[in-house]
Amino acid sequence: MAVSLGMRISGLLVAGAVAVAVAAFGGDGKSGPDGSGGGGPIVTAGPSGRPPAPASSASPTPRQSPAGAASDVVNPSAAPGTHRTTAPRPSVSPTPSPVDRPLLSPAWLPPGPVSPDADSVPDASSLYDRLRDPAGCRTALALVARTPAGPERRLLRGLAEACLAVQGHGGSWDTAAADHTALAGRAATCKDRAAYAVLGALLDFHRLHPHATVPLRTVRGGTPACAFGVARVDTVRVRPGDTVGIELRGTYFDPAELARYGEVFIGGERLDGPPVIRSRDGDRLVLAAVVPALDGYPRAVDVVVRYGSAEARLPDAFTVVAPAAVPSPDPSSGTPQGVLPLGPLAAHLPRP
Repeated sequence: MAVSLGMRISGLLVAGAVAVAVAAFGGDGKSGPDGSGGGGPIVTAGPSGRPPAPASSASPTPRQSPAGAASDVVNPSAAPGTHRTTAPRPSVSPTPSPVDRPLLSPAWLPPGPVSPDADSVPDASSLYDRLRDPAGCRTALALVARTPAGPERRLLRGLAEACLAVQGHGGSWDTAAADHTALAGRAATCKDRAAYAVLGALLDFHRLHPHATVPLRTVRGGTPACAFGVARVDTVRVRPGDTVGIELRGTYFDPAELARYGEVFIGGERLDGPPVIRSRDGDRLVLAAVVPALDGYPRAVDVVVRYGSAEARLPDAFTVVAPAAVPSPDPSSGTPQGVLPLGPLAAHLPRP
């Protein structure tokens, strides 16, 4: 059969294309493109001239604003001329380390209240008031040596030493610690108990921060250390002239000053003379008072104890009843009881 010229030319073109492909990818057919030997499949690229799209897992590159915050994120796979904008991330301030944080000052002495201190002689109660100003700790320490020896003096000494030491003004932590240990369970008054608690807090601060110094500040307001008042009266019904016991609690001044400058009122009547202290136990005192004569019986009476600005009051403390009736002599009975009758006296004549 005769073959047309066009079919011959087409056959030659197909054979040439196959030869070119074999030469490009297979060489002589004995080894692959990587030299590992033939047998691997031949991968051909498509006719598109556009570069392949990046993998979907690739992260878009953020564009930084002049301030350093991420603003626009360009998506390479998006169509030209389009982009998406993400909200800027809020800036987070760095958290200060514990070293950078300022130390808080330990709590200082609460109000006493202030003792009237009529005699101006240093005593434990008035020195507590001086120590409430941390700037006066050195002056108070010098006055402590002039007070009577005892637990109160030692407690105030330890507190003054710690006050100076924690502020970097000298003082002795060793003395303060020794006094605190020696006085465990021996704080007898309300001011003593407050001072002992503050001294313990200062020692705890020093154990946690052995090289730190901080200023102390006077406490303004707050609950006082002492609540002065009349706890009770040891009677319910009495008559004028009877003696009653008045128990005070929370005394925040020198009891000796109360015995010299204090006043006691029963039913509004001021008693003669200063109060008489029957007994003392820490900040509790028992006063002895004689009930005065009043108008109208029976009568509920208030009891008031006052010393300077300190006042304790107990309303309706007890009832005063009428005094006992004194029996009058009976004229019909002859000679009153207790009186000897008069009789004739024997004559004593001188002897001859």
